[in-house]
Amino acid sequence: MRTFQPTSAEEALEVVRWAVSGRTPLEVIGGGTRRGVGRPVAAQHALDLSGLCGVTLYEPEELVLSARAGTPLSEIEALLAASGQQLAFEPMDHAPLAGGEARKGTIGGVLAANASGPRRIKAGAARDHVLGIHAVSGRGEAFKSGGRVVKNVTGYDLAKVVAGSWGTLAAVTDVTFKVLPAAETEATLVLRGLSEEEAANAMAVAMTSSGEVSGAAHLPETVVGKVLSGRLPGWRGATLLRLEGFAPSVAYRFEKLAALLAPVAAPERLEAQDSCSLWREIRDCVPFADGTHKPVWRVSMAPSNGHRMVMALRMEAAVDAFYDWQGGLIWLRMEAEAEAQALRRQVAAHGGGHATLVRAPAAVRAALPVFQPQPPALAGLSARLREQFDPLGILNPGRMDV
Repeated sequence: MRTFQPTSAEEALEVVRWAVSGRTPLEVIGGGTRRGVGRPVAAQHALDLSGLCGVTLYEPEELVLSARAGTPLSEIEALLAASGQQLAFEPMDHAPLAGGEARKGTIGGVLAANASGPRRIKAGAARDHVLGIHAVSGRGEAFKSGGRVVKNVTGYDLAKVVAGSWGTLAAVTDVTFKVLPAAETEATLVLRGLSEEEAANAMAVAMTSSGEVSGAAHLPETVVGKVLSGRLPGWRGATLLRLEGFAPSVAYRFEKLAALLAPVAAPERLEAQDSCSLWREIRDCVPFADGTHKPVWRVSMAPSNGHRMVMALRMEAAVDAFYDWQGGLIWLRMEAEAEAQALRRQVAAHGGGHATLVRAPAAVRAALPVFQPQPPALAGLSARLREQFDPLGILNPGRMDV
């Protein structure tokens, strides 16, 4: 296997053109932290974009940052933090779950995965914050989309098309993101001992309140001891509601929310340091980062249906679970790959959703539909996009096959 490591967009274009001329598939990688998501790539050569590194533009007053695709996310986050800013969509780090080294992901990988964290319920995902890209299509053609201003108007937003395509449409060389001010402080309201149904109801009440909740999660009894080194209080579980902003605002909203939820359970408070650490662990699925290769699934569906789906699934399969996004994102650790059919059946029976296998051995990923099978109309659209961007199947072939 040969690995190409371009250090410029022009060199990346040359590599892809070489691959197109010989119909030679390429695996597109950056930091490699998300390499285990999707089916194994059917390619003998790799295009390693980690050499495309560095922030090329940062204008804090304009809330805009541009960087080469291989720039480590940790470098970008440190730069933003120094100016009191952040990527508001809170991108997940897949490395701990895969057993790799944390904080090695790249900004290009964030876009390829359309990554997001607990704040998605308020701020959206990477797709909602990308302003522009430079990339090389599977045809061996360089293109750009968008620009460096927040109010950018384009007819066909290719940057959002590429987001979540896992490197199958184009090799991104440069990205531009909107950034936002970071909160002065945060606190987490904790409700102890709620069942999963009670937690779903409490989170629904909180999200419709004036509390401006930026994170809503529930950790059942089997999971609550696996975060914050086991220091999180909980009996049957812990329901968590994050509040961010200026300190007086956080204090006022916390008291109002605590009074609203007092009939449900006695509210407790996690202060800023523990709150920040806790939500980072929820974001990165740390409770299931156990050093094993047991299948881990990421399921998104209507928040009101999530706990019902999990309850029904537990009647068929050995499964551990916790909830983010007000219950609309469910992390599941399964004991066996054969339970995948039961999972998809239960998701369909409870209003539908998307189930993605994010951790499993390569042999398991090769045998299962890793991504949610698309309805015929959407599958047809996806096929047409691939035909336009990569008709020969040069970039990450097989990764998103179902």
